[in-house]
Amino acid sequence: MNKVYLNGEFVDASEAKISPMDRGFLFGDGIYEVIPTYLGKPVGLRLHLERMKSGLNDVGINYEISIDEWADIIHELISQQPSGSQGVYMHVSRGTDVKRFHAYPKNIAPTVFAYAFDTPPSQVATSEKVNGFHVTTGRDLRWQRCHIKSTSLLGNVMHFQQGQDAGVDEMILYNENKEITEAAACNVFIVKNNVIYTPPLDNHLLPGITRRIAIDAIKQYTDYEMREETITLDALLNADEVWITSSSKEIGPVLSIDGKAVGYGKKGPIWVDAQNAYNKHKFSC
Repeated sequence: MNKVYLNGEFVDASEAKISPMDRGFLFGDGIYEVIPTYLGKPVGLRLHLERMKSGLNDVGINYEISIDEWADIIHELISQQPSGSQGVYMHVSRGTDVKRFHAYPKNIAPTVFAYAFDTPPSQVATSEKVNGFHVTTGRDLRWQRCHIKSTSLLGNVMHFQQGQDAGVDEMILYNENKEITEAAACNVFIVKNNVIYTPPLDNHLLPGITRRIAIDAIKQYTDYEMREETITLDALLNADEVWITSSSKEIGPVLSIDGKAVGYGKKGPIWVDAQNAYNKHKFSC
């Protein structure tokens, strides 16, 4: 049986125990990251860990670990799996208290957990095996601090389930002004007239690491104009191409929205160039 990392030790998954008084269990009081790896190489390791540190600071969890220490943990976890494509889930909760009380307790140690799991291989843009995605749209009803990658994911889970109930892969969300924020588990890009757009970062969307790598890769390896600008729902529905990005999907082409084809209902030519650029850049961050 594969081992997981829990509070400084590698233990069998079946033997790993966390107290029901842990605030991660009681309140979703924690921060997490998911880091993709391919052939033993993590994607965006420094960026993921910087975001985790920022999130921990935002919620007042005192936990310090170096990039090299996390890298050692990641390599130990993925060495147990035969697959060349794995994700590593990393979770730091505030820790275990003696009572359930909303205020942050003092002098408790964070709970630190990580494990590896198989993921799809990296996308080859010219491959016919690359799947496109079908999505629906809906009003964003989550909390107002979506820039924090908190383990309190019920709002995202409920929106994602709305998509599942509608028989599609994801749900793209918009605010009260019908401006796109993000998807339930992804960031969003559109293409119109050979210009690539993605919503600017604010507290309504997660600063996705795949989003960041994609933007940098497009600027470095293509000639397309890349803009971080507000995207309206109307612009989304009339885009030439739409993409959703995440650690597991990389740059995922969207084929339909609310049952209507995006463009010609196929993977677009600019997506091919963007995914190729992403593949060139993803291990340099």
